[in-house]
Amino acid sequence: MSDQAAPLAASRRDLILDVLARAGAVRVSQLVTEFGVAAVTLRRDLQQLEEEGLLIRVHGGAVPPPGGVAARRPSTDPAASTTVGVLVPSLDFYWPQVVRSIEQEGRGRGVAMLLRGTSYDLQDERPVLERMVENEGVSGLVVVPNTDTEYAQDVVDWLAGSGVPFVLAERDAVRRPDGTPVESVTTDHALGALLAARHLAQLGHRKVGLLISRTSPTSRKIIAGWTAACRELGLTPAEHVERILPDRASPGFSRGIDDMLDAVLKAGVTALLVHSDREAMAIVDLALSRGLTVPGDLSVVAYDDEFAELSTPALTGVAPPRAALGRAALDLLLSRMADPSRPVHRLTLSPALNVRASTGAPAGR
Repeated sequence: MSDQAAPLAASRRDLILDVLARAGAVRVSQLVTEFGVAAVTLRRDLQQLEEEGLLIRVHGGAVPPPGGVAARRPSTDPAASTTVGVLVPSLDFYWPQVVRSIEQEGRGRGVAMLLRGTSYDLQDERPVLERMVENEGVSGLVVVPNTDTEYAQDVVDWLAGSGVPFVLAERDAVRRPDGTPVESVTTDHALGALLAARHLAQLGHRKVGLLISRTSPTSRKIIAGWTAACRELGLTPAEHVERILPDRASPGFSRGIDDMLDAVLKAGVTALLVHSDREAMAIVDLALSRGLTVPGDLSVVAYDDEFAELSTPALTGVAPPRAALGRAALDLLLSRMADPSRPVHRLTLSPALNVRASTGAPAGR
C-alpha cells in the first residue's frame, strides 16, 4: 500500500486493534508492510492505544492487555457493515480536510472508509475504481475524477454502469448518451470569485486582476464568476489582468511570478485574486521584496484559504467549505444506497470570504 493509499490515523488504529485481536500480537515491521506508513507513525499509534488501555507495548510491537482486546462497540446504524470507497486526486493541500470529514462522519454512522489517492497526472482512474469495487468490496463510492483527460467521460460512464452507488465531489458530470446529470456535491466557486470582487470594489479598487492555477479544475468556475463580477461591478474589464500562473513545480515558476507582477504594476492594477494560497503568498513575498506595501500598494485575496492566515500579512481568503463538503458527499451517498429510486441530488455549497490584513483601500484613497 502506498503512502497515498494509507488509512488515516483513526481508522488505522482501529485496524491495528483488529490485527491484534486476530493474531494475538502485532509487530511494527508487520504493520509498516500492511499499512504502508512510517514506523515512527505506527509507534505513535501504539503509544496512544496503550494510553487508552487498549494494548501493551513490547519491544518491536504490542500485545493485548490482561483483559484481552476490548470488543468493538457495536453500531445501531443499519449501515454499520458498509465500506465506502473514497478516491481523491491527491492527499495534500485541498483534500485532507474533505477526507477527514468523510472519515469522521462515517465513524459516527458505523461506516468504514477505504481511501485511495491518485494524482492529477493519472490518465484513467478506472483500474483503481475497479479494484475498489471488485477486490476490496466497497458498497459505494465518493469520487473526485480528473476532468481534464480524454478518459474523463469514460470514467463517469464506467461509474454509471458499475451498479455501485456513487457521488462526485467538487465535480459536475453527466451520463452518456442522454446527458443525465449524476449525483454530486460541489462548491459554488463562481460565487467565491464574486465575493472577492465585491469586497475589493467596496474598498474602492477599480483596476483588479485575476491570477489562476493552470492545473486546477476549479479555475474555470473562478474565471466565470470573476468575469461576471467585473461586468456587474464595473471593474474596468478592458484593463484588468487575467493570467494563468506557471506550474509551481516548473523551473520557471519564480521567473513567471516575477513577470506577472511586472504586468500587474504596468496595468495599474491595485488588487488581485490569486488561486491558490501558495501562489498568493509568492506574489506577496515578491511585492514586499520590491519595496511595495501590502495592502497599501497592492491588495491580495487568496482563493482556497488553506493556510492563508499564516502568511505575513495574513491573507484575506475565499474558503470553500471543505469539511461540510465531505460530510454532505457521504450523506448523499448513504441516502442513495438506502433509496436507489430517489431523484438525483446535486448539492451546491457556498464558500465564505475571510477578511484579513492583506486587503485594504488603494493608496491615495
